[in-house]
Amino acid sequence: MRRSALLALAVCSTATALLATGCSSSGSNSGGGSGSSQQTLTYWASDQGSSIADDVQVLTPELNAFTKQTGIKVHLEVIGWNDLLNRIMAAVSSGQGPDVLNIGNTWSASLQATGAFLPFTSDVMQQIGGSSRFLPGALAATGAPGKPPVGVPIYSMAYALYYNKAMFQAAGITTPPTTWSEFVADGTKLTKSGQWGVSVEGAQTPENAHHAFTFAAQQGGSFFDSSGKPTFDTPQNIAGVKTYVDFMAADKIANPSDAEYSNGTEAVKDFATGKAAMMLWQDAGQDLTNYGMSPSQYGVVPVPFADTSATSGPTHVDSIVAGINLSVFGGTKNKDAALKFVKFMTSQPTQIALNKSYGSLPSVSDAYTDPAFQTPTVKVFQNVLASSAAPMPAVATESQFETVIGTALKNLFADAASGKPVTDQSIASQLDQAQQQLQAGG
Repeated sequence: MRRSALLALAVCSTATALLATGCSSSGSNSGGGSGSSQQTLTYWASDQGSSIADDVQVLTPELNAFTKQTGIKVHLEVIGWNDLLNRIMAAVSSGQGPDVLNIGNTWSASLQATGAFLPFTSDVMQQIGGSSRFLPGALAATGAPGKPPVGVPIYSMAYALYYNKAMFQAAGITTPPTTWSEFVADGTKLTKSGQWGVSVEGAQTPENAHHAFTFAAQQGGSFFDSSGKPTFDTPQNIAGVKTYVDFMAADKIANPSDAEYSNGTEAVKDFATGKAAMMLWQDAGQDLTNYGMSPSQYGVVPVPFADTSATSGPTHVDSIVAGINLSVFGGTKNKDAALKFVKFMTSQPTQIALNKSYGSLPSVSDAYTDPAFQTPTVKVFQNVLASSAAPMPAVATESQFETVIGTALKNLFADAASGKPVTDQSIASQLDQAQQQLQAGG
């Protein structure tokens, strides 16, 4: 962990006791601390690495470079995914938020609807270098269609299937699965004493919601109709959720203890340390390296499809359009400085440096000239985003949707871990409760 006293970069964390002078999430400010007239921004970053400390190490040099270039200081707070949305909504309610923050791109329409964030109109876009710099698919996941974006993409991601090559070879599996029946059959062969077929994060609500959406889409399901009305407990949605939860409940290829995994790193660590042979994950290369696993030890291929999936069309979905957006809090007193920061964080050199470190994909096209983004693994993710990824529902209640659906799956995984049967009826009950919570305002 590196901090620059010279540049007075203050760093704090909600997940670790990283304490530095002046860290605050209670509102935007224009002062740099007692006795200083230097302009200061508060930045809430999402947890992208294998730990909060890892994020601090990755971001600190870039923030130091921004301060050196502009004279603007940055107070950084890295917030874990289980806390980030709650922190953002509390800031929206109080009107006391950071100047700049990362948001999950799937929350864009919901946060846009609050009116608490700076609209990235054409004039604002010009201040950060223009919208044409950004990948069209990533830029499309920044708010409701027909409205100015609520931010710009900073990290682009998709889901893929990671598999342990040595474990596959030892089990006599010659090719990775392309359908869920093949996946379960392989997972069964790979599950033995001290080793599981797949690792999951059963208590991580966003992760659960993403998989529920994808698995249901493969069955022809949708959690909202064309008018935005919730349709949670349809047979197609139930079938999709059951396929996923059954990895633990019926197929017995996921460790029951995974039902308690919630911080977004535990499943990755189990895969990296040989406790699981497969995982369905977003770009995890750097995290796996941090846990001691080399790229030569694993393969990356598209997520399997339902056995009956078409090769194109609305059911040919194996990932959400994943990613992180960079937004500006509408109440900031440092709008110009905030936009300078956005421009810096989405510039070619910064995009190359950050996405190299995290193993994610740049959001700007000119960053792909770097050799790091020409690898076979990167090409897999790029192809998924281009051909078989679908955006999460662009409805005003999307963030609440992720919370209630993610919690429903968390409850179902808890049932599976305790040995309680997970049936169509129990899934329908959980989905119905989730829909009632959504309609009652969460």
